[in-house]
Amino acid sequence: MSLTNAIHDSLPYIDAEPTLSERASALALIAEEVGSEQIDNHPLLPPLAQQNFSPLIESELLRIENKEPLKAIDLTRYEALEPPTTSPHSDERTPETLIAWRKALQKAYTSQSYLVGRTTNLALLEKYGKNAWLIGNAQLEDVLRGLEKELAETKAEIDGVAIERKNAQEAVGGELKGLEEAWKRGVGRVLETEVAAEGVRMEILGRRREGAR
Repeated sequence: MSLTNAIHDSLPYIDAEPTLSERASALALIAEEVGSEQIDNHPLLPPLAQQNFSPLIESELLRIENKEPLKAIDLTRYEALEPPTTSPHSDERTPETLIAWRKALQKAYTSQSYLVGRTTNLALLEKYGKNAWLIGNAQLEDVLRGLEKELAETKAEIDGVAIERKNAQEAVGGELKGLEEAWKRGVGRVLETEVAAEGVRMEILGRRREGAR
């Protein structure tokens, strides 16, 4: 994030508005002053601490960098199950066969529990979902009205500060203009005095040259 502040107009109610060329010249001087020394972070900020991520976080960051899809849930457990190829009622009553059927039954129980829960949730959603959605919308509308009210109050405060600033500037506008005119007259008199003094000096030097002859 750049540390260069955005340019805000100073609301010159008294001073003349700068021309486009004057503004461009000022911006060019600012850019030249900033130069290549501008950095994203303030030099007084301490350096960032070394990050030590766990292997799980490192793998997740690598996945995001490679733009790979997230595979957080194994969906195969909710698919249609395939029974073991060997039936336990056959002559092959080996431990491996019994283990295969036990795993198949466990997966079937898991799928059945998931489907029961999903059916229950869908029924609750159909019965209470509309009211919950309407209540949520009403709460969001209350939040929106509060934010709009706060925004309107902030804008009113900004307008009030701008009006006070304008009135303050216009109240001293005549005084500032008089001081500016007095300063210009003073500078003009100083220049006239310097010109007159230079003329007297040149006249004295001319008379000295004539006397030296």
